[in-house]
Amino acid sequence: MIRIPALLAVGTLLSASTFISQPAATHIGRIAPAGQMLEARSGHSATLLSDGRVLIAGGMLRNQAFYNSAELYDPAAHRFQSTGAMNERRVGHMAVLLQSGKVLVAGGWTGHACTSSAELYDPAAGNFTALAAHMISPRGDARATVLASGDVLITGGADHDSPGGIAAAELFRAATLKFEAIAPMHFARVSHTATLLKDGRVLIAGGRGSRVNATAELFDPKTSKFTETGNLITARYKHTAGLLEDGRVLIAGGSDERDWDGTLSSAEVYDPKAGVFQPVPPMNEGRFKLPEESVRLESGQILIAGGNQKAELFDAQISKFVPVAGQMNDSRHFMTETKLRDGSVLLAGGYPNNDQATAQTWVYQP
Repeated sequence: MIRIPALLAVGTLLSASTFISQPAATHIGRIAPAGQMLEARSGHSATLLSDGRVLIAGGMLRNQAFYNSAELYDPAAHRFQSTGAMNERRVGHMAVLLQSGKVLVAGGWTGHACTSSAELYDPAAGNFTALAAHMISPRGDARATVLASGDVLITGGADHDSPGGIAAAELFRAATLKFEAIAPMHFARVSHTATLLKDGRVLIAGGRGSRVNATAELFDPKTSKFTETGNLITARYKHTAGLLEDGRVLIAGGSDERDWDGTLSSAEVYDPKAGVFQPVPPMNEGRFKLPEESVRLESGQILIAGGNQKAELFDAQISKFVPVAGQMNDSRHFMTETKLRDGSVLLAGGYPNNDQATAQTWVYQP
């Protein structure tokens, strides 16, 4: 059976002992079961649309049982409904909301190999249209980041010839609907994270090339080039990242070279002003195969869900992870985490250790 790769406070830091002595965070919220998707999915995408609905596309039931189907979640009606199908079956693809209100879907695995194809979803028409232009490189489990300009930075991923990751990067030009090659990253990566910073740069962290690495680099849209920055404290891939209110970046979980046997609970924070990663106390649970981007709540706390039955919040004010009440029915890997307009978070799909995806969803209420 083929196992698809990786699908997925400004100021002085105090010591871990000081953090532990702080009072527990309040308003931690609860996870509760919600409705069922029309298809059981993992490795799918979930994109918040301009009208507040969520586009859920692709993914797989299990290895090699891939979908081209898509559905819409309507938070007002608390239900899922079918929408137009993608032109290709995809798992581990990228999906981002463009400034036009349409959704760019690109890359992913379509079978034993990756694709370079891309398509646009139009919420008004409810359908996908294949783009004439393809990406420069086929990619699965790559990262797509919408820049302040509206263009999309695409980094890394795996392809048929480089399952350990590629360094190639490119830009999707939203005005022309075409892809443009740019200088590569300094390191090959798949299952990394890409986080848009407040100054418009993008932090690329961790991932796997020839091996799981601790390297990090910054993309500057002014020059379209990457520069190295401080290394992660812990080499990791299949981890998650979240932008804190103060502009720092939380990096948490993932795995080391041992994959399932090397699941991490450790976490660290990147300070873009100093260009270094600093340790914070670990999560309460080890977890990997996480959504690449964690949700920042209205409170400023970061919600981390997936890779475990339980969820938790990172509270930057006390620099501590706090367990969330309630739990999912199993450890959900390659699930999605989508913040809704009312501040709640839709948690959808994923699979436990038997590789069989679920159609079940949950909602986190702050």
